Amino acid sequence: MSAHAEPVPMTARASGPLRGRAEVPGDKSISHRALILGAMAVGETRVTGLLEGQDVLDTAAAMRAFGADVERLGPGDWRVAGVGVGGFSEPADVIDCGNSGTGVRLIMGAMATTPMTAVFTGDASLRKRPMGRVTQPLSLFGARAFGRAGGRLPMAVVGAADPLPVRYTVPVPSAQVKSAVLLAGLNAPGETVVIEKEATRDHTERMFAGFGAGIGVEDTAEGRVITLTGRPELRPQRVAVPRDPSSAAFPVCAALLVPGSEILVPGVSRNPTRDGLYVTLLEMGADIAFENPREEGGEPVADLRVRHSVLKGVETPPGRAASMIDEFPVLAVVAACAEGVTVMRGVKELRVKESDRIDAMARGLEACGVRIDEDEDTLIVHGMGPGGVPGGATCAVHLDHRIAMSFLTLGLVARAPVSVDDGGPIATSFPGFEALMTGLGADIARTPA
Repeated sequence: MSAHAEPVPMTARASGPLRGRAEVPGDKSISHRALILGAMAVGETRVTGLLEGQDVLDTAAAMRAFGADVERLGPGDWRVAGVGVGGFSEPADVIDCGNSGTGVRLIMGAMATTPMTAVFTGDASLRKRPMGRVTQPLSLFGARAFGRAGGRLPMAVVGAADPLPVRYTVPVPSAQVKSAVLLAGLNAPGETVVIEKEATRDHTERMFAGFGAGIGVEDTAEGRVITLTGRPELRPQRVAVPRDPSSAAFPVCAALLVPGSEILVPGVSRNPTRDGLYVTLLEMGADIAFENPREEGGEPVADLRVRHSVLKGVETPPGRAASMIDEFPVLAVVAACAEGVTVMRGVKELRVKESDRIDAMARGLEACGVRIDEDEDTLIVHGMGPGGVPGGATCAVHLDHRIAMSFLTLGLVARAPVSVDDGGPIATSFPGFEALMTGLGADIARTPA
């Protein structure tokens, strides 16, 4: 079921051409970080274009619980009166992060070097996800964590009274882990150093620099070395959140697959650490034009003009996985409708997302008549070409918003309707998904009980 409600079954059916302008929500990763850094700055930060999905609203509530004044002024327009680095106060109640792995891990990092105790929980999906990948490096600062077996929520985190600076090599490509360590390093003396063997999304580094933190990034033989000077006074900012490339992926991929389609998706982030899906789609033969390139809020953005295309299977290299980790589910749908075989390598991180996304996509695609091969770190989809996917299944989404949207995208081009058992989780990242897609001409609707 959904995070906080009864299941919302939905069904998508073969549609006519998609046309129009798809104004997708603000970037989720940047929205989380804008609220957290605004709460750690001294003075008032204004954020426009903030994603108002449940994940980000839960982070806003958490920042209030830690003592910041967070107020919604209008649609996407928010103000945050921060308390300064090290200025968090101990929450009076449990911090519920809902479905958001990004939210809980970043917030743990932000409070881990302040002497206080905070208790974190989340929905059924989040309580299954491993937190040890964050609590282990935070323990190097002196923080302690007490959770369920396997390092799972609910979990109490006790912040370090006398934090130490840390030098840490991230063992798996994870922007969440990197960002948690850097946020903890803000209130530690000296220099905290994070080393990435594979580059991950760099919104944290960009935003730290914008808020006035002393941060440097260097590519070395050891990897990507990020050095942060602790205990800065962060300056409040005006943050313009670009539109989320992960959310844009759904109307973009739908328009590529539905014959006769042409849509415009304005203001989408083109951050190179988030661009892997679009690089891959171009390799598959996608007709995507990147118009009016510019910079907004320190991030490169462009307007995406997307036209229906006949696509071919490709192989995605492991080194690209981190830049498209959230887009592999919808890429699997595109691959099912392409000609030939698509091989996705280096994707084991999908096993520990909101669901085991490799398993969820494999089982759902098989139910729709698509041949799948998989192992722990690889997903192989045998494409059936345009109009070749039988469909006709109801797919389990496992409380995962991206799984739900991916299978609804498939239903727009499958020969028989495709249903999902619960579209409720979509609201965590893409409120208004159904209205936006139907406004373009997609046949997506809630399934009557």
